Amino acid sequence: MARMQSAIPEYAVALAPSTDRSAFIRRTYAHLAGAILAFALLEYILLVPLQEATLPLIAKMISSGYGWLIVLGLFMAVGYIADRWARSEHSRGLQYAGLGLYIVAEAIIFLPLLYVAAFYTSPDVIPTAAVLTLCLFAGLTGTVFITKKDFSFMRGILTIGGFVAMGLIVCAIVFGFNLGTIFSVAMIALAGGYILYYTSAVMKHYRTDQHVAAALALFAAVALMFWYVLRLLMALNRR
Repeated sequence: MARMQSAIPEYAVALAPSTDRSAFIRRTYAHLAGAILAFALLEYILLVPLQEATLPLIAKMISSGYGWLIVLGLFMAVGYIADRWARSEHSRGLQYAGLGLYIVAEAIIFLPLLYVAAFYTSPDVIPTAAVLTLCLFAGLTGTVFITKKDFSFMRGILTIGGFVAMGLIVCAIVFGFNLGTIFSVAMIALAGGYILYYTSAVMKHYRTDQHVAAALALFAAVALMFWYVLRLLMALNRR
């Protein structure tokens, strides 16, 4: 996930003229919408027209726990690189390359989950998860915009929560146990915290030329929430 400073830095959007601040927010959310649409289109292409070519990759990703650990490790490394590129102060092209790289990485890591959801559960599961995720995102975003509260104080909580969650995921993969619905609910709450944190950062902490990096951070939080909303609905659908 993208990293933020808790104090409002010089040239931050909170200190910018209102016209520049409004333009930055519009650009950020336009890029976020574009990232979500690009992700959805890429997943459709991989799971429908290119399904036969994609299946071997999905099989390799889920064939063993250690294989999935490698995938997660690569995803984290790619996410770090993508974030650094998106924060480039010298190249707009590199910023977009970072956002594009992260979208592709998310699309690949989502493949096994979406494949199972699309072909082995109710056809309503994915659309329902998408709508619920967007509703939660809208509600949390509205909370920040209406209250204008600075949620940067959540940084430490989210960092600890992220490390605990990653540790549990690694243990589940290595020792072969299921984290269950309670973990999915907890991760949805964690993703909600990230959305509050990054939305607050969009309003106060980013520079007005960092709309690509801001969109990437929000997209990462939305993707995290969508993953666990979908997992939760799939678990409930099996009961």
